[in-house]
Amino acid sequence: MADLGNLTTVVFGTTGFTASLLSISGPGISRPAIDVTNLATTVARVFVPSDLYDGGELEMTIQWDGTEAVPITGVAETITIAWGGTINTSSFSGFVTGLSAEVAEGEVMTATITVKVTGAVTL
Repeated sequence: MADLGNLTTVVFGTTGFTASLLSISGPGISRPAIDVTNLATTVARVFVPSDLYDGGELEMTIQWDGTEAVPITGVAETITIAWGGTINTSSFSGFVTGLSAEVAEGEVMTATITVKVTGAVTL
């Protein structure tokens, strides 16, 4: 049975930043494929997996009042996600690369925060 996303939290370890999450996606982990095709290769290209993976990005949409200090300092810190309020957590080092506010008449202000993962992701 799938878990609900309710009670999911994100905490930035150094600054202590946390927010009222509306949605979260990522981190988008990917492992590049390295093309090892050479002149002796016939029929199709040949690839091997890279030794290193890219932790990708985390994107969060939050309720935002415009005064919360989003840590867009360019300094990496440990970020921990508790999925669905359970003991299932993910943690990684990352830094904020984007902050975009959205304001509409008669609606709650929101912001989208993008975080670049640097280093290993613990799932």
